[in-house]
Order: sequence, then structure tokens, then C-alpha cells
Amino acid sequence: MISTAAEAAKRLADYAEKHNYAGFDPYDLLNSPLSGALSLGIRLGRIALTQFGRRSPINFRPLLFVRPGVNPKALALFLEGTVKLFRAFGDERDQCCIEKLVQMLAENRSPNVSGSAWGYNFPWQNRFQCLPRYTPTIVNSAFAGHALLDCYETTGNEKALELAKTIPDFILKDLNRKTEGDTFCFSYTPLDTNFVHNANMLGASLLTRLAVKYNRSDLLDPAQSALAYSMKYQHEDGSWAYAETEAQKWIDSFHTGFNLEALRRFLELGLVPGYQQAYEKGVKFYAENFFLQDGTPKYFHDHLYLVDIHAPAEAITFFSGEGKTFRPLIEKILDWTFANMYDKNSGLFYFRKAKHFTIKIPYMRWSEAWAFRAMCTYLLSFESQRRYVNAKISYS
Repeated sequence: MISTAAEAAKRLADYAEKHNYAGFDPYDLLNSPLSGALSLGIRLGRIALTQFGRRSPINFRPLLFVRPGVNPKALALFLEGTVKLFRAFGDERDQCCIEKLVQMLAENRSPNVSGSAWGYNFPWQNRFQCLPRYTPTIVNSAFAGHALLDCYETTGNEKALELAKTIPDFILKDLNRKTEGDTFCFSYTPLDTNFVHNANMLGASLLTRLAVKYNRSDLLDPAQSALAYSMKYQHEDGSWAYAETEAQKWIDSFHTGFNLEALRRFLELGLVPGYQQAYEKGVKFYAENFFLQDGTPKYFHDHLYLVDIHAPAEAITFFSGEGKTFRPLIEKILDWTFANMYDKNSGLFYFRKAKHFTIKIPYMRWSEAWAFRAMCTYLLSFESQRRYVNAKISYS
């Protein structure tokens, strides 16, 4: 499995670099110059058009004049993965890619923001409003921040550190807050009042990393207050709902993983030891409720389909960080993913698998970047297994 994951990572790196990290996205149909007419310019029309693009197994984007674009979140995920490959194998080509990705993140920051922040390269209509392209999100900015700090800590790239250290300005100055007692939740973007647990915890995890490792003690209180808000809403069985509104009460696989990743960062920094038991309960729920016996990853805890590539990708990433205890589960998930959501000819991963069909459109951010991050995390985490790889990955 080490060799298979290494080959997949190599091919994804080649693909992404060849296309300059640009590609289609499940949610990018509002980039079509025809979107105004097709959606009738109304909220329900924009939702319908977006859902059509996300659910269709046929890629109509070229017919609707949607061009491949550079998504800042894809850049962050490819940076995180490439840094891990460089740490694992020390390949000079990876270092060149790292420098390019840092520069591209700098060039693709959201405008008119306090500090550095990143959004999506398309407008997106959610349940509440239509957000303009490049509206910065706390999720994108947190993933970018952690990748940039990984980059600095591995390569000493000062540009990466400079970008990461200004992200708290965005989180603390631009985002809205929902306050409950001495806790609060950050909003998803500056333009909404949508309060989502994984977004809140991811943002808090970046603040606490900067606080502890980069002498920003002023960030500790807001980080821990935000974390405390979401920890109040952890269920007795260790799970979280996506959010607390009636329309957002679902419990899904990869957002559970994001919550636990964020909490693990606090614990690894020696903070919030009182949440250790809650963390262990969450890990147990994640491992026992989102996978079939053969490693099939479930989207929701209580039913299977659709299987989204995020589910196995996040599971491989998260459990790789939990050590050898979860190696059997990881390898089952990897086996299933390569058998069901991987094209051996192209080296690309599929978007979603339904009961009767699979959406195979190669989405640069949603599918390939997440799969790349997962493969690279797996390769780095099991360092003792690298002797089974015949040689360094060649990126020639």
C-alpha cells in the first residue's frame, strides 16, 4: 500500500503541476457567463444550477463556457501535501513546487480583508445568500494558514510565515461572532451569520498554533473561547452536528474529522487537557460509525450513499495521525478507495460514488487536492514503512 500511495501522490503532483493547479469545481457553474439567464437571476435558480453542476455525472462546464480556475483552497491543500512529501523524501522538485504554491497563495488572497484570507474562485449561493467570488472563509484561511506554517517550519520560507501571521487579523476583526456566556463561535465568512462547528474549531486551531509557537499569547483567549463553544455542543456519544440550526443537524464523516483534527492540535500543544476524554470519545465515534467492515467510508453516520471522496481522504489523513493502532482501518479504507474511486489510467480520483453510478469528473479542489493531501499524510506518518518503497519518488 505504501508503493501504491506513493505512485498516486506522484501522479497527482504531475497532473496538478501540468495544469498549473487549475481545474473545475463541483460548485463553479455560477462562473458561467450564462448563469444569470439559466438561474433566472433568483436564489432558487442559482441553487438549482449549482446543484445540477454538482450532481451531474456529465461535465457540462465546457458547453456553458466555464473555464478551469485556480481555487485558493486547492493551493493550500497541495501546499500541505507537497511539504509532507518534501519532509518524507527531500526531493528538490517538491521544494520548487512549494515555492510556487506559496507565491500563488499570495497572489490569490481575497481583496479588502484585514490581513491574509482566502475564498473560492466562484460565487456560491448557500441557503441564506449569494456570496461573491473570493469572499474569504475561515475554513479556507485556516487550511491555508496551517499549510503555510508547515511550509515555514520545514523549509524556512519567510514569505509563508509572513502570510500566515496576518490571518488572525481577518479572523478576529472581520468575522461575526455568536456569543454564549464566555464562549463564542466565529462565522463562516464576514458576510454571514452562519455558525458552523468545523469552521469555528479550525479557525481556533490556527489561532492557538500561532499563539503557542509564534509568541502570540493574545490569541490564546479567543482560540480557547471559540473551542469551548463547539465543545459544549459535542454529543454524549462523541459526535457533533454540522451546526445547531434545524436545517444543519446532520452528522457527517469528514466534518467530524475536521473537528477532531482541530481539537487534536490544541491537545498536542499541551492545552485544554480537560478535553482529552471528549477527544477520545470523538475518535471512537468516528472510527466505529463511518466505515463498513471492508473499509467503505460512509458519508453520514446512519446511512451509506453517497460516498464522497472527502470521506476516505479525511479519514486517511486523520487516522494516519493517530498512529499504528488505526493502521488496519486506514489500509482497508485505502484498499476500498483505490478499488472504487481511482482511475488507474489517468491517476485521478472520482468525486462521488452513488448506489448505481459514479461521478468521475476530475475536480481539482474537491477530489484531487484532498486525495493528494491524504496520500502524502499517509506516506509521511508511517515513516517506518518507507523502507518498502524501492527508491525516492521520482518527479521527472
